[in-house]
Amino acid sequence: MSILAPNFQILYREIHHREQHHQVRNNGGSLNLLKSYEFCFVDKRRGDWRKTIKKEWRMHASWLDMSRPSTVEMQPIENSEQLDQILASANELSQPIIIDWMAAWCRKCIYLKPKLEKLAAEFDTKLKFYYVDVNKVPQSLVKRGNVSKMPTIQLWKDGEMRAEVIGGHKAWLVIEEVREMIKTFV
Repeated sequence: MSILAPNFQILYREIHHREQHHQVRNNGGSLNLLKSYEFCFVDKRRGDWRKTIKKEWRMHASWLDMSRPSTVEMQPIENSEQLDQILASANELSQPIIIDWMAAWCRKCIYLKPKLEKLAAEFDTKLKFYYVDVNKVPQSLVKRGNVSKMPTIQLWKDGEMRAEVIGGHKAWLVIEEVREMIKTFV
């Protein structure tokens, strides 16, 4: 901000950029930069010369844990026998599984799948995520899942379906509902 007083002898200029933050992200890391500076000049001919220069720089760097994946690709389930094998192995490990019942023509299903893969990375060691394209599997498998709307995300534990979220609304709401469902059973 610059102010020029009626008397042209007095020129006052002050710049304040307090708490100006810059954040740079690159390849899994982030760099936070905080800048703060201030200038003050007053006419020295009047005898009250003041000069104030204040600078402040702070930096903070952090790197994400690259040992864990950012997304985990969901595995397809293509028939009832494969579902039985997956449920049996999950039962042996006493882990629940998540099944996303979707269709290739369903826009919300397509939009939700990468978000579920990110969520799968959060729970990578605790449960597995799978998907079923209802147009590519036998209808007996779809009936077994008792699916009528898509996308439907189900949590299966001990060989049976325990909870489900029908995702016809905003993706972030669906992801939060699925996260709460997982936390209930894990």
